[in-house]
Amino acid sequence: MGEVAHSLHGRPGASAPVLLTHGFGASQAMWAPNVEALSSERQILTWDLPGHGASSACGELSHERCMVEMLGLLDVLGAPRAVIGGMSLGGFLSLLLCARHPERVAALLLVDTGPGFRDPAARGAWNARVAGLADELEARGVAALRQSPETAAAEHAAGGAGLAAAARAILAQRDAEVIESLGAIAVPTLIVVGAADERFLPAADAMARRIAGAAKVVIEGAGHAANMERPAQFNHVVRDFLEGL
Repeated sequence: MGEVAHSLHGRPGASAPVLLTHGFGASQAMWAPNVEALSSERQILTWDLPGHGASSACGELSHERCMVEMLGLLDVLGAPRAVIGGMSLGGFLSLLLCARHPERVAALLLVDTGPGFRDPAARGAWNARVAGLADELEARGVAALRQSPETAAAEHAAGGAGLAAAARAILAQRDAEVIESLGAIAVPTLIVVGAADERFLPAADAMARRIAGAAKVVIEGAGHAANMERPAQFNHVVRDFLEGL
């Protein structure tokens, strides 16, 4: 496990702990409106992706590196299995962990996220946008990030260069592994999406169709950061899901 910043909330208990991963350009600070409400019966671990927040961008960045870091964080929790949750890029990485290490996943929490692209042309167009964003981050620093609640809450020690490296290595997509894994998911899954998150509403519908038994909740009045924009509703829905496991 590399040098990634992380924080533990709550106390170990009989309930499965939760690992929460933020979206691109954000940091673990985005979960501040949620951790107290969700950690009354279990431990919650939040962390900063490489190149984000207080985590460095040193070493080789890749999806594989993220998997190693996430497995190491589960070891910090002392948990053979945990609820794996994430928002946007964090949700994609949570699905990737479930595809590669299903034995470590007790349940999935997918927030304003999607499973990537099956079509190579669509994936290529996405990666071209990611490359353009990385160029902007290198040229203009963190000011190149789209302003949103989750990015506004973040402070990035590695600056625009760290985010650019993370974009090229982690935000970019290499294949259709994640989207093709949806039918094999066999753990309880909650999909949460903001009603105004137009880019990810279709992705939420697609995941709900393809993941057996998945529950989908649309939060009114919320956009891409549903957990921050409507924290009371989000916490209620997620707490009910966790208590029902």
